[in-house]
Amino acid sequence: MSVDKETLEKNLNYFFKNHALLDKALTHSSYVNENNLKSFDSNERLEFLGDAVLGLVMGEYYYKKYELYNEGELSKLRSASVNEHALAVVANHIKLGELIHFGKGEIKNGGKFRESILADAFEALIGAVFLDSSFKIARKVILALFEDIFDEIMLYDRDYKSKLQEFVQKDSCTIKYVLTDEIGPDNDKTFSSSVLISGKIYGKGMGKTKKKSEQMAAYEALKVLGDFDE
Repeated sequence: MSVDKETLEKNLNYFFKNHALLDKALTHSSYVNENNLKSFDSNERLEFLGDAVLGLVMGEYYYKKYELYNEGELSKLRSASVNEHALAVVANHIKLGELIHFGKGEIKNGGKFRESILADAFEALIGAVFLDSSFKIARKVILALFEDIFDEIMLYDRDYKSKLQEFVQKDSCTIKYVLTDEIGPDNDKTFSSSVLISGKIYGKGMGKTKKKSEQMAAYEALKVLGDFDE
């Protein structure tokens, strides 16, 4: 399904007053370089600003939510929310990659699938929202987006394969993980996997490695089986 800027704004639940800011947030440096534009016409400056806004919003959120957590614990939570993978997950959720302006070379390299590019563009988008509105509105946009996919971000690195194995072994069930798809260029693939328990699919997952896609599939299976506990 094709995505336009209006759809992106609906996904953000924010509509720009100054669409020039949105256009700049969607302009990758490869497009600027190939079209002889000025370096500041790319989204890199907005990316710098958005990074700061995201860090403050998530830091404030965890500070208020977890009153007994120390500095180290809060830092880990914030880092898990604003790292490259987490931001790329959010970017994919709003189909941001479909709207980024790339140079021809980056298009051939599968730029719209690369986590680093998606994360940078999402930071730029948040920077644009902040400049177009206010910190208060930017915070609202950020927290709403992260709430939708909080589980996928925060649970990405946990060992759910082992937990699933422990859960089913008492019933002597067999577990099999099947790689179902690979998307993107060789240097930046996204893998899809399914987990079968005694021949039946119980969960599907995606990740930047085969192992991580299996972890997400195991997590989905545990939810189906009713043995999910954060």
